Amino acid sequence: MAYIEMPKLSDTMTEGTVVKWHKAIGDTVEIGDVLADIETDKAVMELEAFEEGTLKEIYIEEGGKVQLGQKLALLLKAGESQKETTTGKLGVAAPKAASSTKPAPSAPESVPAVKPEAKNSGAEAERKKASPLAKKIAGAKSVDIAGIEGSGPGGRVIAKDVEGFSSAPVSKTTAPSIAATQAEKRIPLSGMRKVIAERLLASKTQIPHFYLNIEIDASELLRTRAQLNEHLEKNGGGKLSINDLVLKAAVAAAVKNPRVNASFAGDSLIEYGNVHLSVAVAIEDGLVTPVIREAQKKSLFEISNAVKDLATRARTKKLKPEEYQGGTITVSNLGSYGIDSFSAVINPPQAIILAIGAIVKKPVVNAQDQIVAGHRMSIGLSADHRVVDGAIGAQYLAELRRLLENPVLLLL
Repeated sequence: MAYIEMPKLSDTMTEGTVVKWHKAIGDTVEIGDVLADIETDKAVMELEAFEEGTLKEIYIEEGGKVQLGQKLALLLKAGESQKETTTGKLGVAAPKAASSTKPAPSAPESVPAVKPEAKNSGAEAERKKASPLAKKIAGAKSVDIAGIEGSGPGGRVIAKDVEGFSSAPVSKTTAPSIAATQAEKRIPLSGMRKVIAERLLASKTQIPHFYLNIEIDASELLRTRAQLNEHLEKNGGGKLSINDLVLKAAVAAAVKNPRVNASFAGDSLIEYGNVHLSVAVAIEDGLVTPVIREAQKKSLFEISNAVKDLATRARTKKLKPEEYQGGTITVSNLGSYGIDSFSAVINPPQAIILAIGAIVKKPVVNAQDQIVAGHRMSIGLSADHRVVDGAIGAQYLAELRRLLENPVLLLL
């Protein structure tokens, strides 16, 4: 008899969410079989079996959150029997060793330790399939389970269905008001959002940020991109984005100014030998920063292909742990969202992060003192003052400007 427990699937993981069970109670399990899909703070990963046997019990239903080390299921080997059986249904309480009569505030919400008391009644409610935790939450909110559409297996109502359900009445006899028509919605933090909150709070409270900003002439950047894409289109290649050129320039400028490609290590500074480029990618639950390894060795087109692949897999939560760890500098681009300029928060333990804004058409003064239409891009640098001084940051931005205003240099 072996309990399957929640393993640590990423370096920052404190809990996981069971997305899908690939095995059902009674199924035979071989070593290496995928038991379930587990969502960590970074990605959805496969939970493999390290022992063989028959799946006897499943303690956490799909959608349930689980702390590290908490029991997920019970596996019986050939010839074994379970002395104390449970109901054998998805979402039942864990074995006695894992339960208590008085739940602690931090107890995982997917494993209720006390018997829920549903307040709804009637034949329809009795026929409605719902997990014990869903019934408990419905009772606390005075919500009728029968009126909730379930997203669990077989239409089963699970905790998140009840938490996202609003039954606030709208008065028909009085003028609508904010209080009458809009109910508060409490959204539990996902594992990713918890880690983002913890890391960024640590960054802003423990790292002395300072900020430098420049505005570059993006006219040649636009022309070069258009010429390259015209050539690529004729030869059946993929298109380059402005961000691809920015990423290449950010790496090349870091090679020229290695102090920015560093981190603070208490009594010393670590200056990295390779530029491992982190690229901020927005996903449904927050933000991930997949890493392009040894980016200084890659051509513009290799960087372009790498970031497209990483971004696609980040949005589908298919990244491997090594693909979002170990970055040395980060680039965050909100230009596609219409943001002209912003200041980014440093991604620890890195020393700098670049904030790239949109290319804006505006009146500018040219070399002949004439007011003409021009294209400008704002770039912000957030730096750790323990590692990077103002002059070093300025030198890095000067090199970045030189490369982006002369983008043909990025092809050399």
